[in-house]
Amino acid sequence: MARVGISRGSRSAGVVPLLAGIGSALALAGAAVYTVDLASCSDPGRYIRHDNHVELVGSCVDGSKLPARESGPDGTRDTGAVQHGNYQP
Repeated sequence: MARVGISRGSRSAGVVPLLAGIGSALALAGAAVYTVDLASCSDPGRYIRHDNHVELVGSCVDGSKLPARESGPDGTRDTGAVQHGNYQP
């Protein structure tokens, strides 16, 4: 019987991309942990439901730094209600 073997060249050629993938995954995971560690917030905030809207109370989000909501074509503010017309795939 003839033995079919895998040459060492093809085996080592497959290891290099594997090690590169593992190395990049570890680097990205380390960067994510470092970023989350720097973004610490003592007040995680909470959501309170009112009659027709939900409000975020507390947290590290500064509402004055958020962009203002634009008014609609008729001059009224968009309430953010989900309608079929504002779905965009």
